[in-house]
Amino acid sequence: MAEHDEAPEAGQPTDLQQALQPLRERIDSIDAQILTLLSQRAAAAMDVGVAKHRFNANDAVLRPEREAQIIRRLQADNPGPFPDKAVAAVWTEIISACRGLERGLVVAYLGPHGSFSEQAALDHFGRAVQCLPCSSFDEVFRVVEAGEANVGMVPVENSTEGAVNRTLDLFLTSPLRILGERSLEIRHCLMTASGSMDGVTRVMAHPQALAQCQGWLARNYPLLARDAAASNAEAARIAARDPSVAAIAGEAAALAWNLHLVASGIQDDPQNRTRFFAIGNMDTLPSGKDKTSLILALPNRAGAVYDMLAPLAAHGVSMTRFESRPARTGQWEYFFYVDIEGHRDDAAVSQAIEALRERAAFIKILGSYPA
Repeated sequence: MAEHDEAPEAGQPTDLQQALQPLRERIDSIDAQILTLLSQRAAAAMDVGVAKHRFNANDAVLRPEREAQIIRRLQADNPGPFPDKAVAAVWTEIISACRGLERGLVVAYLGPHGSFSEQAALDHFGRAVQCLPCSSFDEVFRVVEAGEANVGMVPVENSTEGAVNRTLDLFLTSPLRILGERSLEIRHCLMTASGSMDGVTRVMAHPQALAQCQGWLARNYPLLARDAAASNAEAARIAARDPSVAAIAGEAAALAWNLHLVASGIQDDPQNRTRFFAIGNMDTLPSGKDKTSLILALPNRAGAVYDMLAPLAAHGVSMTRFESRPARTGQWEYFFYVDIEGHRDDAAVSQAIEALRERAAFIKILGSYPA
């Protein structure tokens, strides 16, 4: 063997190790600086809490518009190569941790642990929160209305199956307002306690998940009974103790309930996404880039829908969503759920809403929130 091909002796650094060492030392130094700055930021956040207490002890710890502005500013100033999406994720956790030093945040969502609602809640509010899993959407609304939770997270529409009707119905009567939105990629997995389908006689999931995977199930397990569960995570919890049950849920549910994946990505639409709303007992101030959600009912006459849309066009307000739900009066009347661009305090939006009040039989502003 030639001299230059001889392997280095044990413990002797290689050329690669020698090249990496100063880079690793530089990273360690930067990490130390980041930690020092994070500690300074945390101390400043605690000072904010002291100032709030001095002037208004009831001031909310959560300010969605302020948090959105911070992340947008950082993304606009980002020199790269750190990705903007990572900037949002990292600063969401930084803000969450600092918020927790000021006052803890209790977040309600459809549980149990491992649900997509939990994932959306943690992505939106960060992980320095106290989680409150609930058994139904009704319970999420109830605990937030009662003050047992500061905020909640509920699904409102899916790209495959459309509106989550129970959520829309609850918004009609609830005093809660929308504080923010979160879009989540939904990747369904089939899971069992053993990791195989031996002995499995039925598959369980939330009705929306069963619908989103019906084509895959028909091709691969057409004879399996399909049973609805209150949530996908609840189906996973049941599958963990019943070997005859396979659950459809996300990978987080498999980890939460110690299940093994049989198949991944079984949703019929590979672009399957669900939109969630953050809800609470507060109004959100303008952030500079907002949406406003409304519920409208129209008089039963010809041209009523056109008359409803006309004020939006007249004031240059863009509509991003239009959904109808039966009013359950037996008279073929409908409520219309509408999302528009802009904050209710923006001049154009405010004028459009006032014009709508003159034409609509009923109008309810669900909230303005950062887009």
